Amino acid sequence: MRYFFLIFIFFGISITHGQNGLEQQYIDIESKVIEWRHHFHQNPELSNREFKTAKKIAKHLKSLGIEVQTGIAHTGVVGILKGKQPGKVIALRADMDALPVTERNDLPFKSEVTTTFLNTETGVMHACGHDTHTAILMGVAEILSKNKKNIKGTVKFIFQPAEEGPPPGEEGGAKLMIKEGVLENPKVDAIFGLHIRSNYEVGTIYYKKGGIMASVERFVINVKGKQTHGGRPWQGVDPILISAKIIDGLQTIISRESKLVDEAAVITVGKITAGTRFNIIPETAELIGTVRTLDPAMKSHIERRMTEMTSAIAKAYGGTATIEFQNNTAITYNDFDLVDKMLPSLQKVAGVKNVRLRKATTGGEDFSYYQELIPGFFFFLGGMTPGNTKAFPHHTPDFKIDDSGMLLGVKTLTQITFDFLNN
Repeated sequence: MRYFFLIFIFFGISITHGQNGLEQQYIDIESKVIEWRHHFHQNPELSNREFKTAKKIAKHLKSLGIEVQTGIAHTGVVGILKGKQPGKVIALRADMDALPVTERNDLPFKSEVTTTFLNTETGVMHACGHDTHTAILMGVAEILSKNKKNIKGTVKFIFQPAEEGPPPGEEGGAKLMIKEGVLENPKVDAIFGLHIRSNYEVGTIYYKKGGIMASVERFVINVKGKQTHGGRPWQGVDPILISAKIIDGLQTIISRESKLVDEAAVITVGKITAGTRFNIIPETAELIGTVRTLDPAMKSHIERRMTEMTSAIAKAYGGTATIEFQNNTAITYNDFDLVDKMLPSLQKVAGVKNVRLRKATTGGEDFSYYQELIPGFFFFLGGMTPGNTKAFPHHTPDFKIDDSGMLLGVKTLTQITFDFLNN
């Protein structure tokens, strides 16, 4: 009896010592994560141009003894950390690219970088928080590398370029990383990612099963009529009138055909181009817009009905019309079983009351392309200073994140890794 009691005491001491050691590592890493984030924020790079960012990441991973692959999808970096025992493979993903936005806040590490983007002079800014994602994952890599004796399996650290979309005429982002084999050799069993949010308080995590972010599709409708004098419309077919009827008709797909009590959906026409003069009914018109959906079946239905309706409406008014879709992102779809399995890991580090269920957003995220192939879990991390009543919106010159929110990101991804691989 005494023998078992001594073993129990020794085992308990070992666990406590391990937990205390990990907590000290978290304390030690926070200042590094903040320093890395400030560096990336002050030196932002646009999609497919993250050369200096990638170089700094690769150097850090190599210093930790992690196997490093570079040049994936142009500037992507992948680190592979093998535990002391064989097991499953987990992937952790962070995006690296900034946006063509001129920063106007008063941060001491404010970006002063400028560039020419699509023939326009602009500033470059981490206006969506990708600098924090990169710094967080670098911190996770350091913590896990120091504890690989406790890892059963393999960790892939995916630092991805061009989440905001590659420049026109180029491939990039998650699609290209997948195409170049990032989920293979070794084959990944599940993938996890986070996104910091300026409107959620530091210390909180928000999640949702199923569709948490929308698929984003760009569509182009080309309408053809018959040109005529503006004073004699009966001699022609007006493509502008047809365009108006098409726009009106498309909205009925949302308001009368889509079961919005299940998931949200949006059809928006953002650009119309037609005509040259006030007194000429032109021959053609072009409509460009976006479709946002959160359910695969709903997405398929909306695409089919848009195609049918566009053609039918044009024909009813004597013209013709075609529609083309271009996928920008798929549905960011969190695997139900994976969320159930890993939710306790989030609650363990953040506290049950700080891990909150949320509704879906119609924003898009190319993390979704990984989730089309393997189970994935994507969640939101609070980045707003506690007590603030005003958030600084993403993709704006005023965007701002509280540095203190990042440590929870490091802890969460680290805990997820231990629990997924070892349980």
